[in-house]
Amino acid sequence: MTDSTQLVYTAIAGDEHAFEQLIIHEGEKLYKIAYLHMQNKEDALDVVQEATFQAFLSINQLKEPSFFSTWLVKILIHTAYKMLEKQKRTVQLPHETIQFILESNQSEKATIDLSEALRNLNADYRNCITLYYFYDLPIKTISNVLGKPPSTIKTHLRRAKIQLKSVLREEYYAKRFI
Repeated sequence: MTDSTQLVYTAIAGDEHAFEQLIIHEGEKLYKIAYLHMQNKEDALDVVQEATFQAFLSINQLKEPSFFSTWLVKILIHTAYKMLEKQKRTVQLPHETIQFILESNQSEKATIDLSEALRNLNADYRNCITLYYFYDLPIKTISNVLGKPPSTIKTHLRRAKIQLKSVLREEYYAKRFI
């Protein structure tokens, strides 16, 4: 039994300090996933806080302690969806920010192009790509987190890669020959 699994058992038994240690261990990953969904720091932090609160309230419902991280990410994603549904808004960057981005160096620009391309993907595709490539989660785990069959996850990954390739290739050639 690993230390984190032991911490989960302790947290399920009601130890708040153990739960806090688990959240500290998962905190950076939770924030990054929340930020990818919410696209700003404040909303991402709100989602992490709400998901952490929901997890704390329902930790005793966790059936398999070794899947704590997956369970927590699932709560986080559902919380982000709920918050996005409430907001139903698009974030517009100020003109100064756009100008700064355009004047940034090329490597930063490539990262921004990928972020923009990811942001424009269907939410299911974006979740699959993010969890698979950025967090190195196996397809079976992604399937459990998103509540979809593994074959659907594979299809989402394939379609998302096709869309990303198409969008990024168009942007590359448009910028290169202008």
